[in-house]
Amino acid sequence: MNAPFQLQGRNPFDDPLDRILTEIALSAQLPPSLHRQAGGRYAAVRKHLEGDQAFEGQIEHFYPQGSMAIDATISNRGTDDEYDLDIISQLGGRFRTMTPLAILLELERALADYPVQKVLRQTRCVTLFYADRMHLDVTPSLRSYGMLEREGLITHAKGPRSSTDDRFVDMNAYGFACWYRDRTPLELRTAKAVHEHWLRLDKSVIRADAEVDEVPDQCDFIVKNTATLALQLLKRFRNIRYATYDGRIPPSVMLSYFAGVAAQPDMTLSDTLIRQAKWIVGEIERASLYGRKLHVANPVCPDDVFTDRWPESIAQQDEFAGYLKDLVSGLESVKRGDLFADRLIEWLRGDFGDGVVTKAADRMANSIGTGVQAAEQRYTRKGSLLLPTAGTVAAVASPAIAKAQPHSFYGIPI
Repeated sequence: MNAPFQLQGRNPFDDPLDRILTEIALSAQLPPSLHRQAGGRYAAVRKHLEGDQAFEGQIEHFYPQGSMAIDATISNRGTDDEYDLDIISQLGGRFRTMTPLAILLELERALADYPVQKVLRQTRCVTLFYADRMHLDVTPSLRSYGMLEREGLITHAKGPRSSTDDRFVDMNAYGFACWYRDRTPLELRTAKAVHEHWLRLDKSVIRADAEVDEVPDQCDFIVKNTATLALQLLKRFRNIRYATYDGRIPPSVMLSYFAGVAAQPDMTLSDTLIRQAKWIVGEIERASLYGRKLHVANPVCPDDVFTDRWPESIAQQDEFAGYLKDLVSGLESVKRGDLFADRLIEWLRGDFGDGVVTKAADRMANSIGTGVQAAEQRYTRKGSLLLPTAGTVAAVASPAIAKAQPHSFYGIPI
């Protein structure tokens, strides 16, 4: 019997533009220490709830949803070091006769004394705010029997009093995560390169974490494919564009859906990011052409609508499409070598944020500098030497710049 075909993917560090994009994605990623803490915090919150009389024996499932479930977590909108993580708490029979608001109030009460900086009841969840700037959203759900595994209803109620707007909302976060993983299978070369680089980013933190008595298996982080790296960049781009926006923004789960639909193995990271952005633009333009708001639903649960609260208008979705067109235009300009060093870094900072781009550039400069000191000089495919200054980070991503100053140790300051 023949062995099953295994996708290899590409090493993103082999391509100059992909290399800096990967560094940016990892700079916005949940850091190793917090990634390992997250699983422990899930378990601790569940244990705390099960110790409460109202929830004792009533938690059927307690599992991550959203970005954490597909290894695509990045920092919050407008920040470089805050992270939202989501948990579904599937509740048992006692809660099936309660209203959405009553369930949320019960959950808030049970977590009120949890040892965090703040506990906040929201419309669909209760959020725990930790001192290290991690936020844990606990969303209560009720199983819909006779449906797919873990398909159910989540609560929607603003409070503090009952309202005619209070309701249960269809949800199958577990099924969507399985669908996404099926659409974006492991690419061995990509996963190995990113994982090894990830482990090198902060060895001291990883060693400290290794001394903890119990580290859950699912916290051994790995980016499995190029589609997920591109999704992280797309989410970061959205966060920067909407950093000062007061209102709802394009939802992460919608972006994850399009990443899954557009997934195609063995593409470069920059081409994958362009493909995802263009796919979304195409869907928005088709909806707007017919005077409709974009409608995106969970592929395994059509009643679980990802766009139920965004967009609020056709103009709002067209605005996002315009932002994505700018992103595509910028990426294509870089790939053609049209941007000089100062313009390239300026563009990257404008689209992905000053903090993470600076961190990414510093990592690349340090890496290249170490290579030169060890007599491991690296060259572009056109023969230009990559050298250890921050300015050469821009040259790494732009062939035009690399040709202009092939042996300079100074580059253009960024």
